[in-house]
Amino acid sequence: MTTPLLLVLTGTSSRHEAQAIADAAIAQRLAAATQVIGPVASSYRWNQQITYAEEWLCMLKTSRAHYDALEQTIRALHSYELPGILAIPIVAGNEPYLAWIAQTLQQDEAATEEPT
Repeated sequence: MTTPLLLVLTGTSSRHEAQAIADAAIAQRLAAATQVIGPVASSYRWNQQITYAEEWLCMLKTSRAHYDALEQTIRALHSYELPGILAIPIVAGNEPYLAWIAQTLQQDEAATEEPT
């Protein structure tokens, strides 16, 4: 695997919001694959209080090269004042699957390039 790949995670307030982020990432060719999982129980400290919430987790498989644009897309669609967006490096995995992610993102880059 030569292309640095990432698993990007963000929790949202609804299934609809998580799916909108997942759909936009695929449509804009910023992720090769996504999953929406939920609901999940979240707890965190916000405004000096412990908060409990039901959230939906959006998982996006992308490359380091696509991360900045993906983060912008997530921020644009996210309803939270401070969305949690984490990018975790993929250091190992099923090599044919990882190759598919990298190849899909490379094909997507080629498809969006302007002809010269």
